[in-house]
Amino acid sequence: MSAPDLYPVPTIAAAFSEVVDPRDGPAMKHQLLDILTIAICAILCGEDDWVGVEEWAEIREAELTAWLGLEHGVPSHDTFGRVFAQIDPVQFEAGFYRWVRESLPDRPAAGVIAIDGKTARRSGDPQREQSPLHLVTAYAVEQRLVIGQNAVGSKANEITVIPALLERLVLKGQVITIDAMGCQRSFAEQIVAGGGDYVLAVKGNQGALLEGVVDTFALAPQDTEVDIVEHQTIDKGHGRLETRTCAVIADPAVIAWLNPAQQWPGLQSIIRITATRASASAPLAVPTTSTRYYISSLPPDAVRLNQVIRSHWAIENEVHWVLDMIYREDSSRVRRGYAQQNLAVIRKLTLNLLKSTPNPKKRSLRILRKRAGWSMDILFDMLGLT
Repeated sequence: MSAPDLYPVPTIAAAFSEVVDPRDGPAMKHQLLDILTIAICAILCGEDDWVGVEEWAEIREAELTAWLGLEHGVPSHDTFGRVFAQIDPVQFEAGFYRWVRESLPDRPAAGVIAIDGKTARRSGDPQREQSPLHLVTAYAVEQRLVIGQNAVGSKANEITVIPALLERLVLKGQVITIDAMGCQRSFAEQIVAGGGDYVLAVKGNQGALLEGVVDTFALAPQDTEVDIVEHQTIDKGHGRLETRTCAVIADPAVIAWLNPAQQWPGLQSIIRITATRASASAPLAVPTTSTRYYISSLPPDAVRLNQVIRSHWAIENEVHWVLDMIYREDSSRVRRGYAQQNLAVIRKLTLNLLKSTPNPKKRSLRILRKRAGWSMDILFDMLGLT
């Protein structure tokens, strides 16, 4: 099965045709779509900065000219940097959303969308009092695809951008998971109004709610009328043994006590996750135990809730870790204008392409990027052009 059969890949022109060229006059020697296409291809092929993009394009100039025309040859790295610094990031992100919509026209109704934030550590400039770029990302866990991102302003936090991100997602039938920063009544209301469900981590930013949930689990064993539904998993990997116990309470009286004014729309379950980790190679080492609490609009199915909560970490392992280790995002010193934010869109778009490429030999993403750079046929296959 080819990549387009798995996920139809729209053309770059179709996705980004509405991006307005920020240049005028003689600065428009190179076509904007050519610049976008070369940058996307080069980053897919393993390059991480504008110099690398130019070098890759020069090596592939003959093939690129046959494909794109390139009347004036390959743009310089300065041109790439200048253009991406000026492109309106809202328009560029809108192109990414069009790409995702066209890629997943028949996305299954039910699934988990994990939302979490990440900072590109070296994208800030202390001398110019420029804060590092912080982005909130939405990740469709079952499809293993990034489906949205919003930038957080330098004087704001994730709470200010999550509503706009949720507004751009198809929430119906989805389970939205957000860490403690996203445990907000308005977010729960927005998710439920959109036809979705939520699982929200509860920490100190919702002190009264956290206290009530903790006390409920502490007192529940003494109350014969309150049922606790539990599910336990045992996993071994990375040199450690982890036991996870998911305990769920959904007693209507308890929910009514925690949610007296229905300020948490649709609240049905409160959850406690207890994770104990022991070293598989050093059995005498003292195990470590952590306890986390959640609220959810889902029914009290401990098996499903345990799976949903654990699946949230896919955004850390399959997106944030990959962006740092494979794309070197934390090391990127691109700081000019909107370039870093637009570059983040390209990274996630190409990451989606890599993850949707058939990979029967289970090659690493690093190797897949290299293979795309080694062969234009492989690159075109990833782009759905064969």
